[in-house]
Amino acid sequence: MQDMGEKIAVFSDVHGSATGLAAVYQDAQHLGATDYWFVGDLLMPGPGVNEVWDLFCQINPSLIVRGNWDDLVINGVAGRIPPTKPSRLYFGRLAQYVASRVQPGVVEQMAKWPLQQTRQVGKYTYTVSHNLPDLAMGQDLFPTNPAQNFDRLFSGQTAATTAQVAIYAHVHHELMRYATDERLVLNPGSVGEPFNRQWDLQADTRAQYMLLEVDEQGIAGINYRHVAYDKEEDWQMACDYDLPYLELYRRQLDSGRVDTHNQELVAKVSEEHHYAQEYAAFVKEIQQSK
Repeated sequence: MQDMGEKIAVFSDVHGSATGLAAVYQDAQHLGATDYWFVGDLLMPGPGVNEVWDLFCQINPSLIVRGNWDDLVINGVAGRIPPTKPSRLYFGRLAQYVASRVQPGVVEQMAKWPLQQTRQVGKYTYTVSHNLPDLAMGQDLFPTNPAQNFDRLFSGQTAATTAQVAIYAHVHHELMRYATDERLVLNPGSVGEPFNRQWDLQADTRAQYMLLEVDEQGIAGINYRHVAYDKEEDWQMACDYDLPYLELYRRQLDSGRVDTHNQELVAKVSEEHHYAQEYAAFVKEIQQSK
C-alpha cells in the first residue's frame, strides 16, 4: 500500500513524441506529482526513440504495463511482423527505424513489462491495463461501447476482481465512466496522439494525461490535463533522423489525423519510398545473423 496524499500522474500513448512527454513531465512536476504510472505505447510512429526512453527512465514510473505498440516494437525489431498488408509493413518499417536507433537492452526491458498490474493506494485497489487485461489490442473498450464491455477490465489477476477502479488507455480518449456495477473506469487520454471523431474536438492536439489525487477517503480529484508543446521540435527530429512515412507524420502533427489503417494511402507511400524492399532486407539480415 502506498502512503496517502498521493498525486499520481497517469500517462500513456506517447507514440514517440519526446517533446510531448517532456511537456507532460514538466506540467506534472509543477502540479506536485508524487508518483507516475505508465499505461503503455511508448514508441512509434513518432521519431523519438532514445530521447523518449531517457526521459521515461528519468520519470521512473512505479507502475508500467505493456501496450499493443510496445508489442509491435518488440516483434518488429526482431523482424517478426510479416508485411501481409500495408499497415503491417508500416509497423515493420517503423520498427526497423527503432532498431537502427535504440540503445542496447531497451527492447528486452520492454518485453518484460506485464499486460496488467494492480496497486492499492489509500482505500482503493486499482487495476491497470493498456486495454483488456489479457489483450492489448482491439476496440472492445472504445469509449461509446456498452458498459458490459468495461466489466472485463475487472478480470485477470485476483486483486483485479475486487478492485474499485480500473485504468486503461489504448483508445486515445480521456474518459470517466462506470462498469455495470458502477465501479469506476478511467482513461488518461494520449500524450502523443489524442483522438476524436468530432473534428472540432480533434483540433485540440495538446498532450493529455491524468493527475489522480488520492487521500484517506478515496479519490480527492481527477484532473484531465491538456499540455501545449511545440510539435515542430518533433517534426525537426523526424526530418533529421529520416523517419519513415514522414508525410503521414506531418499530417498527424497538423490535424491529429492518424492514417495507420488507411491501407490505400499507406501502400502508396510505401511504394514511393521502396519500404517493402528495405524491410525485406532488414528481415533477411536478421535471419542470416542467427
